[in-house]
Amino acid sequence: MKKLLWVVIGVGLGVLATKKYTEVSSGAALNRQVGKYADRISEVVGAFREGMNSREVELRSALGVDTAK
Repeated sequence: MKKLLWVVIGVGLGVLATKKYTEVSSGAALNRQVGKYADRISEVVGAFREGMNSREVELRSALGVDTAK
């Protein structure tokens, strides 16, 4: 019975390893990961720009600088 359990575990691990290998070799996993990082970077840059613009408005208001050029 123990041997059967080990065989089942070995086959299961082999199937998982094969699945992961095909994902990596096809580039699907890499594309997903790059997409996630690109989305995160885009969110950070957007938040930075929003904060920068709001601070600029605060400074212009405090200094009395005309915003129209």
